Amino acid sequence: MGEFFAILSAISFGSANVLINRGIVNKGPASSSQDNGAFVSILLTIVIAGLMVIAMGLHRGWPALNPAGIFWFGLAGILTAFIGRVFLYSSIQHLGPVRAATIKRLNPFFAVLIGILLLGEPLTAMLIAGMVLIFSGFIILILQGYRLSLTGKGARASDAPIVVTQKTWVKPLKESLHSIANLGYVYGPISALAYAFGYLGRKLGLMEIPDPFFGATLGAMVGASIFLIMALFDKRYREAVRSTFSQFHWWFFLAGVAGSVGQIFYFTALNYSAISRVALISSMEVFVTIFLSIWIFKARENLTPQVIVAAFISIAGTALIVW
Repeated sequence: MGEFFAILSAISFGSANVLINRGIVNKGPASSSQDNGAFVSILLTIVIAGLMVIAMGLHRGWPALNPAGIFWFGLAGILTAFIGRVFLYSSIQHLGPVRAATIKRLNPFFAVLIGILLLGEPLTAMLIAGMVLIFSGFIILILQGYRLSLTGKGARASDAPIVVTQKTWVKPLKESLHSIANLGYVYGPISALAYAFGYLGRKLGLMEIPDPFFGATLGAMVGASIFLIMALFDKRYREAVRSTFSQFHWWFFLAGVAGSVGQIFYFTALNYSAISRVALISSMEVFVTIFLSIWIFKARENLTPQVIVAAFISIAGTALIVW
């Protein structure tokens, strides 16, 4: 049962990746709004998961709550519904769906580190090999993105490429790091790290309150609350909130629905199966993203051989970690 929900989660996440990108592209560079659909997706998670909580509560009774479960679900909401999701959307905005989905495979890499450093799990040869493969896939994307930034052929049209001059070789380190950050290769790992910690929190929460719909609802409510607090101090968050209620973007709405359903399916899968098994199956979202992006939506994303190799290497590393 857990495997089935993990497959549905991978399909949902892959669909969300492409729909987010479609929404950003359709808005066009002339749009002044900083909204990329992240806040919409959090609100939709609250609505969809909340309706499921009500329906299941009326059908089979309400979940028995306890402080420990609420704490873990709330912490998971901070890490996944806010940090993980906001930076994931930013990564897709800067890199495109395929690259962002590939970098998202850093999740199991960080999960292994968490297990070793915090939980005292043993470090085996298979774990080391898997981690090396996943990190190698990330490095391939980093190197390619940096080369593209130097030649003015960034992965995204919104990137600001560095003009190559005779003095390019003396470009300051700060400018070099800024070019990488603009390509989203910082946002992706931050999102993956947050999700890795967040999934651990979700699993611990489910051990206390075995209700994935309640966990998803509470986590999303915490994420939305933090988003609104950030809007009080940051103009970008403020514009995202304002755009959510003043404009309707079909692509962002559909992406939010797909992402919310994916989160619920992932939560449900964790309730039936181990984190490692769910992580492996959900890594198939990379292939779903490639299929939808290239063959269904006919996207013009720069899907180079390096990107494909990085995707396969990252998934192979995930398989070794689970094995």
